[in-house]
Amino acid sequence: MTILANSVSVGVLGATSHVGKALLYELVELGFPVFAFSRRVSNACDSNVRWENISQLSDARECIIPYWVSLAPIAVLPGYFDALMGCGVRRIVVLSSTSRFSKAESSSLGDRQLAQSFIDSEQKLRFWAEQNNIEWVILRPTLIYGLGRDKNVCEIIRLIRRFRFFPLFGDAQGLRQPIHCRDVAIACCNALASFEATNKDFNLSGGETLSYCQMVERLFRFIDCTPRFIKVPTAVLRGMLRLLRLLPRYRNWTFSMVERMGQDLVFDHSEATRHLNFTPRVFKLDKEDLPR
Repeated sequence: MTILANSVSVGVLGATSHVGKALLYELVELGFPVFAFSRRVSNACDSNVRWENISQLSDARECIIPYWVSLAPIAVLPGYFDALMGCGVRRIVVLSSTSRFSKAESSSLGDRQLAQSFIDSEQKLRFWAEQNNIEWVILRPTLIYGLGRDKNVCEIIRLIRRFRFFPLFGDAQGLRQPIHCRDVAIACCNALASFEATNKDFNLSGGETLSYCQMVERLFRFIDCTPRFIKVPTAVLRGMLRLLRLLPRYRNWTFSMVERMGQDLVFDHSEATRHLNFTPRVFKLDKEDLPR
């Protein structure tokens, strides 16, 4: 049973992300008038999408926008609670991350702080929503890729193209479930429209489980490159990371990211399948998913 009529407006926070691009497409296809808020206002023309700078959200109170999807970092969302109330929010779908689980025991203090930030932000959302009789849904995707704009798969491809090999720490047999941004967008739409999803949280994982090494090998083949791996000792990897971090694109790479090559990051999405009709695709890239 659905609760969303396509005559009502939907607001989207963080609309210029790769998930945002996919979500706007889905919402427009379904016929919803969309208010898209972002720090960078898109020049894309679509009569069903009204673009606004997110700094203007507090001035959008003359617009009644009952349904919202937040793709912005969940930690910044509490700063917009009052503005959302002013727009008449009744239901909100919020993107969090499975990192709240996978990074909680990381060797990196930064990772552990990030995991705690996800936990605290989810709790703030629940408290605010329940205090104000607002329906909420939290979605936690695994490793998101797609549309050539992600910071996961695309960065690996860029590294392969630059160096023609990929360094491995150990056997890199940790399991992964990459999820396409279009599948995340569809899940957001279904979460807006489902009674059964109200006031629940769901993990979203991809339709295929494969090892980190298998995932990277497949990326080699997607770009017609012969897979070439080099197992690198810990000390050498640390040195390589220090050099890579001199490049702006890789400045946030840490050794804990390397350590996770051997860790299983697998999450059950059966509840999302049951309540959101979530049926993610297997791990496959199209031309539009490759970095430009």
